[in-house]
Amino acid sequence: MGDMTNSDFYSKNQRNEANHAGEFGCTLQELRSLMELRGTEAVVKIKETYGETEGLCRHLKTSPTEGLAGTAADLEKRKLIFGKNFIPPKKPKTFLQLVWEALQDVTLIILEIAAIISLGLSFYQPPGEGNEGCGTATGGAEDEGEAEAGWIEGAAILLSVICVVLVTAFNDWSKEKQFRGLQSRIEQEQKFTVVRGGQVIQIPVAEIVVGDIAQVKYGDLLPADGIFIQGNDLKIDESSLTGESDQVRKSVDKDPMLLSGTHVMEGSGRMLVTAVGVNSQTGIIFTLLGAGGEEEEKKDKKGKMQDGNMENSQNKAKQQDGAAAMEMQPLKSAEGGEGDDKDKKKSNMHKKEKSVLQGKLTKLAVQIGKAGLVMSAITVIILVLYFAIDTFVVNKKQWLPECTPVYVQYFVKFFIIGVTVLVVAVPEGLPLAVTISLAYSVKKMMKDNNLVRHLDACETMGNATAICSDKTGTLTTNRMTVVQAYVGDVHYKEIPDPDSVPAKTLDLLVNAIAINSAYTTKILPPEKEGGLPRQVGNKTECGLLGFVLDLKQDYEPVRNLIPEEKLYKVYTFNSVRKSMSTVIKMPDGSFRMYSKGASEIVLKKCSRILNAAGEPRIFRPRDRDEMVKKVIEPMACDGLRTICVAFRDFNSSPEPDWDNENDILSDLTCICVVGIEDPVRPEVPEAIRKCQRAGITVRMVTGDNINTARAIAIKCGIIHPGEDFLCLEGKEFNRRIRNEKGEIEQERIDKIWPKLRVLARSSPTDKHTLVKGIIDSTQVEQRQVVAVTGDGTNDGPALKKADVGFAMGIAGTDVAKEASDIILTDDNFSSIVKAVMWGRNVYDSISKFLQFQLTVNIVAVIVAFTGACITQDSPLKAVQMLWVNLIMDTFASLALATEPPTEALLLRKPYGRNKPLISRTMMKNILGHAVYQLTLIFTLLFVGEKMFKIDSGRNAPLHSPPSEHYTIIFNTFVMMQLFNEINARKIHGERNVFDGIFRNPIFCTIVLGTFAIQIVIVQFGGKPFSCSPLQLDQWMWCVFIGLGELVWGQVIATIPTSRLKFLKEAGRLTEKEEVPEEELNEDVEEIDHAERELRRGQILWFRGLNRIQTQIEVVNTFKSGTSFQGALRRQSSVTSQTQDVTNISSPSHVSLSNALSSPTSTSAAAAGQG
Repeated sequence: MGDMTNSDFYSKNQRNEANHAGEFGCTLQELRSLMELRGTEAVVKIKETYGETEGLCRHLKTSPTEGLAGTAADLEKRKLIFGKNFIPPKKPKTFLQLVWEALQDVTLIILEIAAIISLGLSFYQPPGEGNEGCGTATGGAEDEGEAEAGWIEGAAILLSVICVVLVTAFNDWSKEKQFRGLQSRIEQEQKFTVVRGGQVIQIPVAEIVVGDIAQVKYGDLLPADGIFIQGNDLKIDESSLTGESDQVRKSVDKDPMLLSGTHVMEGSGRMLVTAVGVNSQTGIIFTLLGAGGEEEEKKDKKGKMQDGNMENSQNKAKQQDGAAAMEMQPLKSAEGGEGDDKDKKKSNMHKKEKSVLQGKLTKLAVQIGKAGLVMSAITVIILVLYFAIDTFVVNKKQWLPECTPVYVQYFVKFFIIGVTVLVVAVPEGLPLAVTISLAYSVKKMMKDNNLVRHLDACETMGNATAICSDKTGTLTTNRMTVVQAYVGDVHYKEIPDPDSVPAKTLDLLVNAIAINSAYTTKILPPEKEGGLPRQVGNKTECGLLGFVLDLKQDYEPVRNLIPEEKLYKVYTFNSVRKSMSTVIKMPDGSFRMYSKGASEIVLKKCSRILNAAGEPRIFRPRDRDEMVKKVIEPMACDGLRTICVAFRDFNSSPEPDWDNENDILSDLTCICVVGIEDPVRPEVPEAIRKCQRAGITVRMVTGDNINTARAIAIKCGIIHPGEDFLCLEGKEFNRRIRNEKGEIEQERIDKIWPKLRVLARSSPTDKHTLVKGIIDSTQVEQRQVVAVTGDGTNDGPALKKADVGFAMGIAGTDVAKEASDIILTDDNFSSIVKAVMWGRNVYDSISKFLQFQLTVNIVAVIVAFTGACITQDSPLKAVQMLWVNLIMDTFASLALATEPPTEALLLRKPYGRNKPLISRTMMKNILGHAVYQLTLIFTLLFVGEKMFKIDSGRNAPLHSPPSEHYTIIFNTFVMMQLFNEINARKIHGERNVFDGIFRNPIFCTIVLGTFAIQIVIVQFGGKPFSCSPLQLDQWMWCVFIGLGELVWGQVIATIPTSRLKFLKEAGRLTEKEEVPEEELNEDVEEIDHAERELRRGQILWFRGLNRIQTQIEVVNTFKSGTSFQGALRRQSSVTSQTQDVTNISSPSHVSLSNALSSPTSTSAAAAGQG
């Protein structure tokens, strides 16, 4: 697909270029080839061809400061010549393709074949029709309607197959459509800042054109290729394109090339857009993928996200991306350097692995399927044998050639009965229930401000046992306001009066705050009268600018005097510096640097402080300690964030060495320290209480200092005074979890995490370490399921590692959103509680459906099986079975999967990974109802004709008209299912099954709808449905027996489950399906030790060999569930160092693979190696 459209695209563009080359001084092709260059080559090329970047701007008719004029005609022309910033997504599957996929289902294929054979035979008029010698084939009610009616059964089966296929295909199609809708929503929400007509505006990514001047900043995902024209300290993570994990420093004179799909990790600046859409670097890769993508699509049914901007290339790059983000911090795990890599791969597998629920369901479906297959095979065999013995042995008939078709018709009928038993046994409603439940939840979760990116994240959330949350913006409102200040030796508990602050200090303060903050940060007038002023940009800086306004000063004039281009040097804020500094050139040629940052960090670098008169006085270490005690700690204990503002003057000559950061950022003069309040969101304490009640531990991980963090944690209710908990700082945390060599040890983490509630002053690495530590922990019997919230670029690794990553929709950077599973569109912690509720609801919905479904299945299978064996004909006909099974399944899955969640779901502990899907209580309900239904159906089958005084329907000949007797059985069966559907609404043994039934209109509609259709089928279904119309009193009996289900449900609820020890649970995920990660890590370690001892020359052989060993070992561990570590250990130690390398390389892995496939020979093989 890609190549086709692309070649068209180019040929069209070449023509355009010919026409328009005169208008712009460069062609599309020139710009494309320019963007292929890197580093100094690019700088040279720009100089030679255009003479500096300004020249290129002139060629592209744009201004580096004003940007494009932004007239519609100009933008259109640019789109025409240089292309749009849009990468055409893969075509979605057509409805017909989805129908074809749905037809691949094995049971459906068997049914189709059976139906076609049945159809074929019914049209074939055998010559021996009237021959009396063909045994029981004739006799009975042979009327003229018989021949015409023969085809009905086959046709009806085909019809129901078509129904199922269409329903499935429609479901897949709507899921795909929803997914694309979600995608386009994410795309539309993705805005980027550009300068047009001198105004800084935000436009959708797709609107960016060549020649735009775009502003890039920390955390952005670049939407197009461009050339860096001005900025400071810009570092880019280009791993998504190059696979190199080191951050690349960009500068105008050394490496100005900025590529789409890469992440800004630090700094800010402006770029001139030179290539968009399919001509950008990511677009080119995409076009190449276009051809290879088709095969991918087949493997990956879910259809990866395809963003109008480069999301897919990121998906491709996620592996390196994770690694990159990890490697930017010195994180060495216990496995040595390599282990880290493996962990990466594993955590990626870990995201892709089936979700808990899918795992349990697949296993259950397979078990049920096998049982069904056995039952149906037995049914067919018994029917065939009975018929054969009855006809040829008991009645001593001959097999006459002209009778063959008649006999074949019998055998086909038996085969259809067998297939029906199988169809009923296999719960094909299950995948449907899961799909509907998830799709419905995802749709509803959008209303609860959860934008779900990966469907299974929704259900994983229901099992969450721990949430590691950020503080700023998630637990707090992220509206920073300065409420206390320490200026001129006075600690003001509220905003000081401007007159009481020395004029010099005030002037310095206004300049320091206005200049040393991002110029994109502003405070705008409120949208509504009497509202709060709007804060735009970095919230902490907004708080400081608000402080300037509160002091009755204005920051705009200062910024107008010194525009952004005039800033001499900027040290941007990052998680290592924890401060930001800006250098300006004074009118007299000297330099002044303004600095601001976390008070304990900046104060350490101050040697003077401004006194009450506004003059600097000496500030000694002991003064600093006193200030920390008297000012900073009290502020922090009130839950305030303390920021120190300082400055320093430099001489004009000699000019300082700006790259020597440590010297530059020292000897500062402190202007003031402010305490910024970020109030806790009003709904957070309640949300956290709900989490704790639901068995979820909330931990706060923040970059703030420990006192502030503790104060906020108490306000939120994360910690309660007097409890046994830990609040640690990042440094202390690291000291406790690392051994003497500085390596992280799981045992040490296990000692800490259960009690840890607050981790303050933490780096992104600490967050990742904590999440990984909790997930890998084997201390508790259940594996912990961890959710993490993050907004910064540096949270990427932790979001990816977590079971569910939540990114902030408002404050979050693109990188964080890219790594997350769910985006919180309102950045609010209470939305996470909603996600937990929905997750648990999905799990419960599926359990409800299972409970209902399995009751139907057990009853139907047993009825069909015993009926067939005793009366040679199933009381429930194939078409009736299909109606019960397929239609009621599909409807029931809709009805039960759309139950809205209730607060009650938050009152129980999370289900673990190995809790069975079908609990004992559910098993009791399933079997209890099955007993009731079977008793009544068999009663009706064997004595029903006497009770209702009607003809018996048993032993009817082939093609006889439908009997009232069997219709009553069928009708009763359906009525019982209908009322049992109401019972199935509760799975924890609650009494009131009607509780909240009207909150779910879908459920009511479906139950009533099914009832109505059933009336139609019975009264007017006639031959196709093997039904004969019933009288009113017979109907009343059927409904009455159905109502008995509700009464019986109460009886079952009275039986205590604890007494029924013999009941087995089903559908649990045993350990053997999840190979514990530790186990894998251990033997990787084991192999690495062996490698180190070997001579260097052999290492390569061993690397290859060990990879194969590990892979085989993993495969077999998955197969058989036991660990062959022992064998591998022996293997690696026995292969002695002196052994000839060639000898190892060839036979060893062969014998190893044999050895691993049979556990008994393992040790022999290992010994044989020596």
